[in-house]
Amino acid sequence: MRILHTSDWHIGRTFHGHSTLDALRGVLDALIAQVREHAVDVVVVAGDVFDSAAPAADCYTLLSDTLRGIRESGARVVVTSGNHDSAARLGFQAALLRDGIHVLTDPLAVGTPITIDDAHGPVHIYGIPFLEPALLRHVWPGIRTQEAALSHAMDLVRADLASRQAPGARSVAVAHCFAAGVEPTPLLERDIQQGGLDVVPLAAFDGVDYVALGHIHGRQQLAPHIRYAGAPLHYSFGEGHKPRGSWLVDLDADGLAEVTWVALPIPRRVVTLTGPLDELLADTRFADDEQAWVCAEYTDDLPQRDPLRRLQARFPFCAKVVHTPARTAEASARTYVERVRSARSDRELVTAFLQHVREGAGPTEREQELIDDVLAERVRVEASA
Repeated sequence: MRILHTSDWHIGRTFHGHSTLDALRGVLDALIAQVREHAVDVVVVAGDVFDSAAPAADCYTLLSDTLRGIRESGARVVVTSGNHDSAARLGFQAALLRDGIHVLTDPLAVGTPITIDDAHGPVHIYGIPFLEPALLRHVWPGIRTQEAALSHAMDLVRADLASRQAPGARSVAVAHCFAAGVEPTPLLERDIQQGGLDVVPLAAFDGVDYVALGHIHGRQQLAPHIRYAGAPLHYSFGEGHKPRGSWLVDLDADGLAEVTWVALPIPRRVVTLTGPLDELLADTRFADDEQAWVCAEYTDDLPQRDPLRRLQARFPFCAKVVHTPARTAEASARTYVERVRSARSDRELVTAFLQHVREGAGPTEREQELIDDVLAERVRVEASA
């Protein structure tokens, strides 16, 4: 059996105020083409199908078109809900969907698999929707953490597998969580903590042939059979270096046989450019980035006038500008209090203040003239008083 593992579509998310719907549609169309090209049997979507609990109508249209396209390409689909999804909204028409499209959002059905047969027999796919401990305590007493919730869910999976009395039965678990062993990353989605009790140990997933995880936006391999596929689009500048795609998972008669990466097209690159503003505006080494999404970090000592408008004249898709001046050695080594205490005159005191509020940049030549004029006037007024 061949399974395509994808996740975190986040239909409806914006990128610095810009809609991503058309770009995502193009990428998901490419995914549908890959389903046909690689003769995929099942597509697994591991949560965060939508970006919000109340998606707009055009988001539902894109989801419906994509699920229909996958099914018409010959694959079945198993979808679970993530922490961004409303399980009720995502799953409200699950019973009405056409044959071969399964939307799993009910925690109480965790131990009931979608069973699909191939030449070697059945493969049991267990969908685990995002499990919010606070909402499960009345049905799963004692559940207080993500670790406890996922461990209990996997206990139900293992119990179901054992009850089938089919030694060697192949199985896949689909979950949306933060699993132990994930590389440190700023890309964690909201509502699931990185530290403490909300980290799910890999041992919780023992007993199945493959674990398709969602929630992390970059692909990661935690174990040969436990992986994150990441998001199909770059949804932040911090993700720019992460490839986009899906895992192609092959199961043979004995279980997991092979996992390969299938890259997706990137509609528009995401880059972060750093340097003085004039350099960003003119340097030819940035020519290849002129049609990319750009985050510009300009390093001038002082804030510059209207940097976003000026940068967009060269980079039409410049979406973010950050002033990141390089601190001087003195500014890095000495605190503001130390500089004030060492000032021997009012002139040095003003200079110390400007260096503090301007990341190490002291007064310009013209500013120094104005400071000297003000201080001289102060001396004149005090002398005449």
